[in-house]
Amino acid sequence: MSGTELRDVSTNASPIFTLFDAETVDELTRDHILRLAVGVLGAVRIRGFSSEEECADIMEGLDHREFGAYDENLIFPPIAKIGPAAYDFYGAHTLTDEYWKIADEALRLRGKLHHGSDPMDLAVERVGRAWGDEVVPARSRGRDMFAGMIREIPNGAKLHFDEIVREFPGILDETPASFLTLNWYLSMPEQGGETRVYRRRWRPVDEPFRDGYGYDEKVVEDEPVAVVRPRTGDAVIFDSRNLHAVNEIGGEGRRVSLSFFLGVTGRGPLQVWS
Repeated sequence: MSGTELRDVSTNASPIFTLFDAETVDELTRDHILRLAVGVLGAVRIRGFSSEEECADIMEGLDHREFGAYDENLIFPPIAKIGPAAYDFYGAHTLTDEYWKIADEALRLRGKLHHGSDPMDLAVERVGRAWGDEVVPARSRGRDMFAGMIREIPNGAKLHFDEIVREFPGILDETPASFLTLNWYLSMPEQGGETRVYRRRWRPVDEPFRDGYGYDEKVVEDEPVAVVRPRTGDAVIFDSRNLHAVNEIGGEGRRVSLSFFLGVTGRGPLQVWS
């Protein structure tokens, strides 16, 4: 780490919910991941998780690929993506044959994006080095789940949370003790696109404020918040159970990330899925 703990940019900053800034990926440690998991940190930004040249190479490959999207009846404004999300199959209560088919297609496409190799391999190696143990796919009914969805979010994302054991119970063969999200930014616009992470979990009393897949921002009024605006090549890790949102982009450029969840288990390895 840079040695400087950055207070959040809100007027109600909390000394135990802050943004930590790593100058290089080598400064990310197991302790930082654990501090996120227990709620002491709001987010960790890893500067230079990859080089701009690596990102440019991946983006060039994406220029020739067609993005799919979440179901706009569920997710609006639309978010383009490559690869399946477990969220896509909550209504089916299981990962269907379609999930595995989309996963196979996404793995074939992604496998050629970085000089003929898969950029997810880079992400897993760098996280595993910090964790000091294996990073392995989460499993569902004995099968490795897909991890490493590529997403483009031009119009922002509503305030929401992600917690697979609450929203999709029983889908993971091993229940993680904690959940984190890692977003590696392959491209960022000139302005906007910030991620806001609140020190606030979902509560049943929030349901009257539901707005489609997300919630009215009234539920986080006066809550401590960590705000981070990464640059191309940076990565950001935070606890996905906390309510979080993405600001709309401004100016030139695209907001494209490779994203996956990290499950901290009672054993050594980290689990990953999307």
